[in-house]
Amino acid sequence: MNLAGKVALVTGSTSGIGLGIARAMAEAGAGIMLNGFGKPEDIEKERAGIEADFGVKVAYSGADLSTGSGVRQMVAEAEAAFGRVDILVNNAGIQFVADIVDFPEDKWDAIIAINLSSAFHGIKAAAPGMKARGWGRIINIASAHGLVASGQKSAYVAAKHGILGLTKVAGIELANTGVTCNAICPGWVLTPLVEKQLQDRAAKNGTSFEEEKDALVSEKQPMKQFSTPAQIGALAVFLCSDGAMTITGAPLSIDGGWVAQ
Repeated sequence: MNLAGKVALVTGSTSGIGLGIARAMAEAGAGIMLNGFGKPEDIEKERAGIEADFGVKVAYSGADLSTGSGVRQMVAEAEAAFGRVDILVNNAGIQFVADIVDFPEDKWDAIIAINLSSAFHGIKAAAPGMKARGWGRIINIASAHGLVASGQKSAYVAAKHGILGLTKVAGIELANTGVTCNAICPGWVLTPLVEKQLQDRAAKNGTSFEEEKDALVSEKQPMKQFSTPAQIGALAVFLCSDGAMTITGAPLSIDGGWVAQ
């Protein structure tokens, strides 16, 4: 896949799945606008590393995605830096776990804002330019929890189900413009954050890292294997290819069989 000359804006891309997607897009030749939180020195290390590894321009926006104005600012910064946004990957997300009766209302509002509303604002801001150029790819990172539920994750599950609805509507509305919109639905993904959780569980339980990996992934997935950020990135790159030209409005599971049960 050759994305040379294209520009990809990837939200929540300073670590984890988003970083994996950004690196995959850069490897295919796209310029990259990173976005996310973290220590400035860590973000600059990742930004400069992608530039050095793949020879593409990489910029960073620290815009706050909890507001529509913040999302519009991010898209404007990308257009100012690169002249265009061809690929929008709505990946940013946060999580909080509690029963509905105990769920803090501010946590609900924050999760819906970051995990769902930011994708709406991003599509609204970026799609006009894509339509004008006759080519664009919008990729929303949903979850297996966009298709099925788990307890204590009301806001997250609601947001990810909402992302799938938004994806379908955008796919329909943009169907004859050269712009597609699809959702990737990962199961367990071995990010640095999950790795630390597994290491902590192993230390607490007196077990090995591999034992905790098997135990965690087996709770949901028939396939006892985590996906990786690089694999999510590879799927995102495929969705930008000519082979995916007529895939739109679709949820694509990459979940080790989680939702096949």
